[in-house]
Amino acid sequence: MRTPKTIIATTIIAALHLSTNVSAEQAYSLSCLGEGHSILVPQTTAKYLLIPIQETSNESRVVVFNNNEARQSLNLRLAKDKIDYYVPFAYKDGDKLYIHEPFNRDAAYLHTSDNDVAWKSAIKFSDTFNIDSNEKYRPRFHFAPLTGWMNDPNGMFYKDGVYHLYYQHNQYGAVWGNLSWGHATSTDLVHWQHQPEAIVPDMALGMIFSGSSVVDKDNVAGFGKDAIIAFYTAAAERQMQCMAYSTDGGMTFTKYEGNPIATSGKTDFRDPKVIWHEPTNKWIMILAGGQEMEFWSSSNLKEWKYESSFGEGQGCHGGVWECPDLMLMPVEGTTEAKWVLICNINPGGPAGGSATQYFVGDFDGKKFVNLAPEKTKWMDYGKDHYAAVTWNNAPEGRHIGIAWMSNWQYANITPTKMFRSSNSLPREWSLFEYDGDYYVKSAPVREFEQHLVKASSKSKISASKKPVSVNIPQSADGIYTIDCKLQKPDNGMITMSLVNAGGERVDMTYDGSSFSVDRSKSGLTDFSTDFPVKTTAPVYSKNNSVELRIVVDKASVEVFGDNGRFVLTNLVYPGKPYSKIEFATDGKKAKVTDLNIYKISL
Repeated sequence: MRTPKTIIATTIIAALHLSTNVSAEQAYSLSCLGEGHSILVPQTTAKYLLIPIQETSNESRVVVFNNNEARQSLNLRLAKDKIDYYVPFAYKDGDKLYIHEPFNRDAAYLHTSDNDVAWKSAIKFSDTFNIDSNEKYRPRFHFAPLTGWMNDPNGMFYKDGVYHLYYQHNQYGAVWGNLSWGHATSTDLVHWQHQPEAIVPDMALGMIFSGSSVVDKDNVAGFGKDAIIAFYTAAAERQMQCMAYSTDGGMTFTKYEGNPIATSGKTDFRDPKVIWHEPTNKWIMILAGGQEMEFWSSSNLKEWKYESSFGEGQGCHGGVWECPDLMLMPVEGTTEAKWVLICNINPGGPAGGSATQYFVGDFDGKKFVNLAPEKTKWMDYGKDHYAAVTWNNAPEGRHIGIAWMSNWQYANITPTKMFRSSNSLPREWSLFEYDGDYYVKSAPVREFEQHLVKASSKSKISASKKPVSVNIPQSADGIYTIDCKLQKPDNGMITMSLVNAGGERVDMTYDGSSFSVDRSKSGLTDFSTDFPVKTTAPVYSKNNSVELRIVVDKASVEVFGDNGRFVLTNLVYPGKPYSKIEFATDGKKAKVTDLNIYKISL
């Protein structure tokens, strides 16, 4: 038997991105068991263990146990030879951490008390921690986690004047893993208050993947009137559907003792979206299974019956189908209403990687029929719009959606550190008809309008081959909205560019039938060969003019054309804020009218 050696280590006070109240006396014991195994025991009354992370390290498995029983399992990229940032772990009295690091007998990176690596000497303890909110690319009015990784929004509902947003969250690193439901709340869809984690992984069924929530107004599930019922995918070696309930308005959840509630032999089987179907007086669950959507029904939210599948020969099949949604939408200007089925896909998007496609059709409570099976329709033609879903129980029958603003091609390596990823601006979804077909319109929610303050205005600009410049007021501080109308020249095109003092630029071009956004010279682009691209959307208009709303927030540019008839959402990482707008044509003169620049009042 090998006798473990024990290290008594004092903490290092210098912090990276964190301000703590560490004292030199706070300490821990570390028993090194050899070949990457060790046991860490906190020996302090501090509330948080601050763990140093290096994103290029391989994952270590950490099991938290107390009184000889495992209570949590984590995968952490422990710092090996550099520290990228720290993550806080709130431990309980009596917790011990069993750590198993990747081990290579032939490497110099051996795990013994005689050859310590960075994390062993750099661990800290604190009763508080302060997040450095001054990261260059942290958004100002788009939701982002305080720390850690975020992907799909999920589980959203509205109740008693509050919008609840849950999201896929890794508290313990700014890359994918350790997924729980993070939680934030808002009363205006612009300002967000961070809340404690809502649903966390367990040792039995694994991580908490995406899902949805409903307000059980009639207590059909038996957990109480107006209980919040959350449906999620539990993911370990296999994926299965589970539920949890909240009797305190969605702040805390109890996992249902009858889990799982739906299973399948499919490897990809996830993201339950639950809606109420009035005509059949039943609840409907839409599940993503491989490259199709499955429809299940229930009368009590606990027992579910498979009804049908949709997908074969329909839309894009370049990747796995994920994150469904289903809603009945009125068609603008008519008395008609059509069902819209949302299908997020990865990969296979129009610009490469992940994107949101949708189908418009009829649904009878059992089967969905697509009215345009020959077409593939995209909700957003930009590079960074995925996992788009809506709030349950939204007021006034509104369809309010939000998306994850990133792309799986590079989401884990975008140039931020303490946090990674943000959400799109919340959007109002509606349905319009064009050339005999139906399309989804996606515009910023009306609550956003209340935060726009006009900074400058020009009624008319004459654009030609030589660029015409308009300054963006310094007071906009890199976050602003631009409204304008572009009239393209006959047999030509007009380009509108956002440009900064360093010459970095985002070029937007309108040619009458399409609108494109080119971010290849927008700033930092070399972290991924998939990032410096040009994205293009069709224009649903025949009058050679387009009305634009362009929303800019530190690291994103969202373009809404003709009140959301087409949308392009793209991340950007400029060295400095874009400070002027340039207009130019490919030859003939063209008009730019009603140019208004708005500051965002927060």
